[in-house]
Amino acid sequence: MKTSDARAMTVDQLDDEVLKLKKEQFNLRFQRATGQLENTARVRVVRRDIARMKTIARQKRAGAPEPAAKTAAAPKPKRAPKAKAPAKAKAKSKSKSKS
Repeated sequence: MKTSDARAMTVDQLDDEVLKLKKEQFNLRFQRATGQLENTARVRVVRRDIARMKTIARQKRAGAPEPAAKTAAAPKPKRAPKAKAPAKAKAKSKSKSKS
């Protein structure tokens, strides 16, 4: 389910939807355990839908304002490459051996 559809729902409708999704998740778990699950991606989709519904319901209960729709952000200007510092000559130390 899309976020915009979920935001249009009331808190009670969201709770009902979460309950429905939890039942579906339960059935999917049993199908996976018995080897009958054909669409394995559905488990992930249902889990994320539950989280989305719970988040929106929590926001509505708290009275938080609904987030504004995302707009296309202007691309960031590219920075000029940094000038490299001149390479320092490494001092080679000669090892002294004891004779």
